[in-house]
Amino acid sequence: MGRVTQRRKVHKYVLDGSPQALEFPVRHREDVLAVEEPLEIRLGSLSFSVTMRTPGNDFDLVAGFLVSEGIIWSPEQLVSLRFCAGEDENGVQTFNVVEAQLRPDVVRPDIGRNVFTSSSCGICGTDSIAAVHKSSHFSPADDPLTVPVATLAALPDRLREGQAVFDVTGGVHAAGLFRIADDGSAELLCVREDVGRHNAVDKVVGWALREGMLPLRGTVLQVSGRASFELVQKAALAGIPVLAAVSAPSSLAVELAEASGITLAGFSRGTSLNVYAGSRRVGGVPARVGG
Repeated sequence: MGRVTQRRKVHKYVLDGSPQALEFPVRHREDVLAVEEPLEIRLGSLSFSVTMRTPGNDFDLVAGFLVSEGIIWSPEQLVSLRFCAGEDENGVQTFNVVEAQLRPDVVRPDIGRNVFTSSSCGICGTDSIAAVHKSSHFSPADDPLTVPVATLAALPDRLREGQAVFDVTGGVHAAGLFRIADDGSAELLCVREDVGRHNAVDKVVGWALREGMLPLRGTVLQVSGRASFELVQKAALAGIPVLAAVSAPSSLAVELAEASGITLAGFSRGTSLNVYAGSRRVGGVPARVGG
């Protein structure tokens, strides 16, 4: 398995705050970087997609990607996952090719479109709200979940505690799946990290698929970055009723959340948060005062 982190020598410049300074103290040290490598996803022997990701939990990533593409939605549809032969210039196995075997009755996508996904953009070809509704087999709108606002606001700190790779690199996103109990408490089910925030979500969804947990009713997906259209899309396709982000959502993310019946929260920072869609699920909110 490829390494998750890599050490590199760096020149660290320390400024004294004076713009006129001609010399700066330079420290020679090692820094730890998050690894980014391509992963080729094959359906059978045919190449379907290449995504840039942080190695690790690659089977979860592939399974979640197939859910996000609307190709599968139950573990029985995914017959097997295996690493294919792939070597670097030194003849060392790279583990950068995964082959997925699907059940014969699963409708295969158009292999010829050669989906490429960078670590910064997770759009996988389904780029309209109507298309998401057409391909989704779950309905988050039907989920009666209610989340206490204090529980929801505390999830970023809970997620941060599980970000082991971020602790040493400062360079990866994270996604955490929480189950909300009847008493309003949150149980952390799964945390995944990756240089791509969409990959982190796919790894969580893929883990849940392989555990036979879809649709993910009664859960909250907490992410470390912003809430984009593709993250709401992935939540909808996995049946997740609540998505919360530490940063802002996009306008299209809010539109899709409203259309899909997903509760979408942003700027969740521990002491406050904004709810952009589906506020009916957020409990313990005081009545609005004034106009």
